[in-house]
Amino acid sequence: MSEQNLTGNPLWLRAKALKLYGVMEHWGESSNDLWLPTLLQWEEEARTHRGLERRLSQAKLGRFKSLSDFDWTWPTECDRELVEELMHLEFLKSATNPILLGPNGVGKTTIACNIAYQAAMKGHSVLFIQAGQMLSDLAAQDGGIAFRRRLQHYEKQTLLVIDELGYMAYSNRYADLLFEVVSRRYQKKSTIITTNKPFNEWGEIFANASCVVSLVDRLIHHSEIIQIEAPSFRLKDHQEGSKKKKQSKEPKKHSPKKEG
Repeated sequence: MSEQNLTGNPLWLRAKALKLYGVMEHWGESSNDLWLPTLLQWEEEARTHRGLERRLSQAKLGRFKSLSDFDWTWPTECDRELVEELMHLEFLKSATNPILLGPNGVGKTTIACNIAYQAAMKGHSVLFIQAGQMLSDLAAQDGGIAFRRRLQHYEKQTLLVIDELGYMAYSNRYADLLFEVVSRRYQKKSTIITTNKPFNEWGEIFANASCVVSLVDRLIHHSEIIQIEAPSFRLKDHQEGSKKKKQSKEPKKHSPKKEG
């Protein structure tokens, strides 16, 4: 039977998608066997699982708190509705850039990691990296070919998360490198930025860099900016942990026995 006559056969199409050429070659002998649908299902499930493991490994998310455990009552300002909307990943279709802005320790990285994890679960290529690490990596490339290949690595990700931009100052060279990454992804792929600096202070991050205005312009042209204000979550967790530890060391008070 020719391949043209099999294009409407769901099992054939699944075998073709899986590139099971041996099964396809002997289709006339195996297409009516009862084991074929089960075999295809096993192979699809195995590949889906391996693909997910590979994407999560390449994403480099590390350990992070689930958004289901996020204490929404702690921040004095945080658009929970917008965060939950971003978790549906519709922003990827329009190459929108979510920007999480706020002081240190308020949950910016936690939110970014949860969105990135959701994207990886849905089959998208994801990379999470600290700003300094990415810029140092690009600056360290020896030769034009190595540099272009590394630049393509950051350009091709469906979702790139650049964490902790603004916690240290960078040279003009680093500003140009960040501008190159953002420009290549502009209106094509989404980039999540976490930063402790409002945009009018980015001149402090990249002192005297001429590209800062253009860099900010490209980032915010299609963006969703989430301003977070809160005392530090890490300080809160430390205080709560210290309180529990202190309580566990306190001797238990015994009630006096009643005489009968």
